[in-house]
Parts: sequence; C-alpha cells; structure tokens
Amino acid sequence: MSKNAPLKIFPCTKSVDLTRRICDSLGVELGKTSCPVFSDGEFEPCYEETIRGSHVFIIQSTPPPAENLMELLLMIDAAKRASAYKIIAVIPYFGYGRQDRKDKPRVSIGAKLIADILSTAGANRIITMDLHADQIQGFFNVPVDHLYASSMFIPFISQMGLENLVIASPDVGGTKRANTYSKMLGTDMVICHKSRVKANVVDSMTLIGDVKGKNVILVDDLIDTAGTIAKAANLMMDKGANSVRAFAAHGVLSGPAYEKIENSALSEVYFTDSIPGKQESSKIKYIPIASALGEAIERVYKNQSISSMYYG
Repeated sequence: MSKNAPLKIFPCTKSVDLTRRICDSLGVELGKTSCPVFSDGEFEPCYEETIRGSHVFIIQSTPPPAENLMELLLMIDAAKRASAYKIIAVIPYFGYGRQDRKDKPRVSIGAKLIADILSTAGANRIITMDLHADQIQGFFNVPVDHLYASSMFIPFISQMGLENLVIASPDVGGTKRANTYSKMLGTDMVICHKSRVKANVVDSMTLIGDVKGKNVILVDDLIDTAGTIAKAANLMMDKGANSVRAFAAHGVLSGPAYEKIENSALSEVYFTDSIPGKQESSKIKYIPIASALGEAIERVYKNQSISSMYYG
C-alpha cells in the first residue's frame, strides 16, 4: 500500500501562498480544503477531496495566535479520521520552541507539551526548520526532519561579495550556529554577551572579539521584538564595524520590532518566508523556502535521505 499511496499536500489558512509555491516546485496540485468559521469564532477545517490511503502533508507555521496551532491539530485529526495512510506535519516555524526547559520554578516546558499534542492528534512525522534548540527533536515520539536555513543563507552570503567578513552571534546561546556559518564561509567569529532584566528586555551587552573595519553578519534562529539584534548591531558599529547585516530563519517580529529594525544600525535583515511579513520595511528582505521544503517533502515521500541535502 505504501508504494502506491498518493502524495497530497494541504495548506492551513495562513499558509496557502507558501503551500501553493511548494506544490508548484513539485508539480503537484494544491489540496482542496475549507475552514468554515462559526459566529463565536470556532472553526472547522475540512478536506474537500478524498485522502483515504494517502501520504498527507499539512503545511502550517505555529506562531501566535494559538488558532494557528489549533487549526493544524484539527487538520491532523481530520486526516487521521479520514483514513490517511501517513500524516506529516510540515511546520516551518515551530512555535513555543523557546519554552524548551524550566529556566525558573513552576513553569511549563511548552515545547514538550506541543510535541506531545501533535503526536496525540495523529502526526506520524514532523518536518520543521531551525528549531530554537536542537534537543526539541527529542521531545517527539515520532521522527523529526530538521531542516536548516543556513543551506540557503550561506550561498546567498557568499554571493554578496563582502570583504573583511565576520560572523557574529547576538548571544552566547547562538555560538554553535555562528560557528557553523564561520566555518562554512571561512571567516572569524565574534560573540555578544547579554544579560536580561526580564523576557524580551536586554539590560546590558558586551562584545567578545574584534569587529573594527569588518562587515558583520549577525545570525540567529529568530527575531521577535528585535531588541537584542538592534542592540548588537548598534554596539558593533560603535566598535568600528563597517556594516552590520542580520540573517535569521524566522521573522516573528512582534511589538516594536519593525520600528527597532528601522531605527537600528542594521543595513539589511534577511528572513526565510516561514512566517508571512506583517508590514513593509525598507531593510527587511525574504528568502523563499518553498523549494527546500518541497525537496524535503519529496524525499520523505520516496523514503530518501534528508541529511544528504546538507552533508552530501
């Protein structure tokens, strides 16, 4: 049955454009769905074609509001009850990923809870990109294919032709990520050390390394309020950098993020389009991921290696 199971790809409400581009890259038809909304705001996702015995791929990032996650869960449940052969949740941005540990008493480990809920709903496999922490893969009891935006960012950075390039991490936690970029690009690396007074508020920041006369590339997994990345960029310009650009897989961009980016020393900020942009910005640019997700979907469907996309 598995050899003959058809491939079907379906969008959730907020991912129709991305899903259509994924389907175009694979030469398959966009799956037909509907999502009626009741007067009280409750919604009921529905497949408008048969999916019995099919490999069903459901595309949806899960940033706030919680309806994004809830719709994905209902779509997974509907597929399970409609006798899909395999149900694969493609979650370019895995929301609640920052809640990956107990950093103080009496808090939830939200990432583990969401992993359990997705499995309980009926997901047989997860495809995601640039998790906030690699160990989140271990929170799932189903296979996780973890994709990396660096596979698109690094060739793009190489083609920019920047001289005296240095890779920077905006915090100590991103050192491993920055080290990967610096090795692949053959550059030096610097690190920012920050302390917070509370979530989303940076108290102080110091720079470890030399950026004088350098073109700096800040790399991170996501940018939320942009407080850290803006402060890091301003600090590096104060330390004599020629220019500062930022590359992050996910543009969450909440609260004053757009204003902070516009008013910062950052010359450009690049994201993947895992989360649709909320407004226009002269500094923000998006690198499409539909082809990369499409390739991963095709490899999963054909039982081919995902790691060879990155390691050969």
